[in-house]
Amino acid sequence: MKDIYGSHLPQKIKKVKNSAKEKVEGGVFAEERALYGISHTSVLNCRFEGEEDGESALKETFGIFVNGCTFKLRYPLWHTENTVLEDSEMTETARAALWYGKNISIGGCKLSGVKAVRECKSVIIDNCEIVSAEFGWLNDHLLIKKSSVTSEYPFLHTGNLVMSDSKLSGKYSFQYVKNAEISNCELNTKDAFWHSKNVTVRDSVLNGEYLGWYSDGLTLINCKIHGTQPLCYCSNLKLINCGMHDCDLSFEYSDVDAEVTTVIDSVKNPASGVIRAPGYGEIILTGSVIESRAKIEKV
Repeated sequence: MKDIYGSHLPQKIKKVKNSAKEKVEGGVFAEERALYGISHTSVLNCRFEGEEDGESALKETFGIFVNGCTFKLRYPLWHTENTVLEDSEMTETARAALWYGKNISIGGCKLSGVKAVRECKSVIIDNCEIVSAEFGWLNDHLLIKKSSVTSEYPFLHTGNLVMSDSKLSGKYSFQYVKNAEISNCELNTKDAFWHSKNVTVRDSVLNGEYLGWYSDGLTLINCKIHGTQPLCYCSNLKLINCGMHDCDLSFEYSDVDAEVTTVIDSVKNPASGVIRAPGYGEIILTGSVIESRAKIEKV
């Protein structure tokens, strides 16, 4: 897997655990900005909840290690840098949990509030359960592994994304994503990768409708693709050793180089390139607003 998040990050987050000079343990915090601005501190087995309903508990923090904590209040970790968050839970009421952060490791956590992890840079998410509408927007250098993500509109406008060994359940996923590598994943999502640029998906299952429309530089390798009207209006589209199942009206107006291992239900008016498959249920070359210059070959 390409190290697009930077080799410096694992070293930085390891130092966080060992550099804590202060400790906050077993507390219950309900007030506004309860631990605002703390640095080089371990926050252990604390609860952020209560009638005061205070926001921004750990805002503007640096070098903190958070473990075994429960967050029920809004905006808990904004503008945090060099942060390790482990074995903790952001409940449904902890909305917009992490914004504007840098160098963050999140491991073994449950993130349930809407709009989690937005406009952050250099984030590792490992072995987490995420149920968060509008998750992961506008990030740069985001690594997700061995996790599950349930979200509507996940990863909008995120750049330099690596995702592996994970499962996604979404609707409008990876829209406007740039520079992404996805491997060994199951993606159950409608309208995935619309307007994406420079994305490679390997050894994965893609279930949904209208896959990859308006993408530029989308490459699918050893993938299983399921769903209607996939891969239309694409530029620089490549399929290498992929299976296509229940895929009708495929490749309309796309520039495509496709090596497909299964019979394709139907191909409709591809713009240019080459499509190779064992067979075709139907090839439609009528009703087009452009002349199709693509070669459609049976192999």
